[in-house]
Amino acid sequence: MSSRMSRGGRVAGGADRQGFDPFEENFNMGLAQPLSRSVRLNGFATCLRLEAVYWRILERIAELNQCSVNAVLSYVDREVHLRHGGVRNFSGLIRVVCVVFLLGPQVTR
Repeated sequence: MSSRMSRGGRVAGGADRQGFDPFEENFNMGLAQPLSRSVRLNGFATCLRLEAVYWRILERIAELNQCSVNAVLSYVDREVHLRHGGVRNFSGLIRVVCVVFLLGPQVTR
């Protein structure tokens, strides 16, 4: 537990502000389990290793866009190459895409 957290999930010194302690709410450690999946990115077969929670988020993004997870990943791969010439850590980029999806557009400003 961080030094800013107190028992009961409240931020220490933060009056009535709610803190976050995932272990008080039956945290599912399975979500942290890395999973490797074979994917096809713009015609090239590769393997992508992400924690289970990120695969779940990607499934939600694909569902909202009415496409497959492979289509989402191919889109990110294509756009990062077109806009930035590529990326060294594609798995890291996908994790960031998932977090931005969860946080909403205000995080990109």
